[in-house]
Amino acid sequence: QVQLAESGGGSVQAGGSLRLSCAASGYTYSSYCMAWFRQAPGEEREGVAAIGSDGSATIADSVKGRFTISKDNAKKTLYLQMNSLKPEDTAMYYCAAAAASPTWCLAFGLRGAHFTYWGQGTQVTVSS
Repeated sequence: QVQLAESGGGSVQAGGSLRLSCAASGYTYSSYCMAWFRQAPGEEREGVAAIGSDGSATIADSVKGRFTISKDNAKKTLYLQMNSLKPEDTAMYYCAAAAASPTWCLAFGLRGAHFTYWGQGTQVTVSS
């Protein structure tokens, strides 16, 4: 059974940094498209970043230059390094997985409807 568990959220001031982690188990981690999504209260879910099995990544314009997605296949862990945080980054952050090719990941990795497995989320709160 596929399981995803996020950690690393918290409260920071604007301009600060956080690193989120997502520990995966129950499947062949290295062959999946992995992604981060976020959802603020009253807002639609937003794709933040996605990374394919070959390491190629796509990232949302809203966080480009500030956030970086990476993964460690040996540890089966996905990361999201978040720098220069803004109050508008406040949201619940979720990791997700889909059994898909790197090409698919780059094309659809920021669209949540295509992902099969989801974690429970970790809260990020940025104060001004």
